[in-house]
Amino acid sequence: MLKTGIFGAGHLGKIHIEQWQNIAHTQISGFYDPDDTQAEAVSQRFGIKRYTDADSLIAASDAIDIVSPTTTHFEIARKCLLAGKHLFIEKPLANTLEEGQTLVNLVHEANVKCQVGHVERYNPAFLALADQTVKPMFIEAHRLAQFNPRGTDVSVILDLMIHDIDIVLSLVKSPVRRISASGVAVLSETADIANARIEFDNGCVANLTASRISLKKMRKMRLFQRDAYIGVDFLDKKTEIIRLKDGEASDSALDFPIDMGNGVQKTLSIQAPDVTPVNAIHTELSEFASAILHDKPVRVSVYDGYQAMDVAHQVLKKMSIHNELHNV
Repeated sequence: MLKTGIFGAGHLGKIHIEQWQNIAHTQISGFYDPDDTQAEAVSQRFGIKRYTDADSLIAASDAIDIVSPTTTHFEIARKCLLAGKHLFIEKPLANTLEEGQTLVNLVHEANVKCQVGHVERYNPAFLALADQTVKPMFIEAHRLAQFNPRGTDVSVILDLMIHDIDIVLSLVKSPVRRISASGVAVLSETADIANARIEFDNGCVANLTASRISLKKMRKMRLFQRDAYIGVDFLDKKTEIIRLKDGEASDSALDFPIDMGNGVQKTLSIQAPDVTPVNAIHTELSEFASAILHDKPVRVSVYDGYQAMDVAHQVLKKMSIHNELHNV
């Protein structure tokens, strides 16, 4: 039985607690949250023990799930790793790159499982691509959200765009060559809308846009490669693949003949891979527990989390330089 302690019982923390209560071969050892009113409500609602001492909760647990504010991630994670505990940390991994690098080193030294909560890796629309060959050379992503004061303590890059940065890095698997970016603070003290262009050594280019001041929600990514166009709708959980194939079209209603001239016939084939509905947070936590119980690799490692964070901070730096040059 895997005993899991949870740090943070806010909006996302409550969701995590609810999911942990439905994961086989695990039990919640307790939770820690400094807010007395919130902690009392959570303890009553879920029937779990509240710890007022962080070290005691760590000692009583096999694994720790950190769902507290980003500024607290490092100190909690450091204590857990020094105590040899397995670790799940919500994105972003840490507050600074130095903290992130230290955690990468500590995970290696502790030889424990550590997963970073980039939940879009578990989005059913993205999981539907598991059996496909995906080698994009151009990527366009739009992640737009309506304004919500929660989360505005960090820029839209670390709040929203980092999801797409992680997805792109998991697909491209090539060193970043160059980054350019711009962004504007509209309703908060940090950037609320931003665009980044990320160029990779293999020639792939990713154009990412994130906004938290939009009138409507959108979470779409378009992938273009030599033989296909792939569309992933993370919000509506839909995936489509359009390929240009040699030869004449079949009788399928999703095949369209194209006359290329000089007697050359091609087929435009549209596929809609099966998208199996899943609760992404439940799936990622279950998989993390399974990785511990069965000694398997985690899907989103601490190094993956650090890489996404590193690129996000490069975007922030380029955005700051751009704004200074243009007096934004």
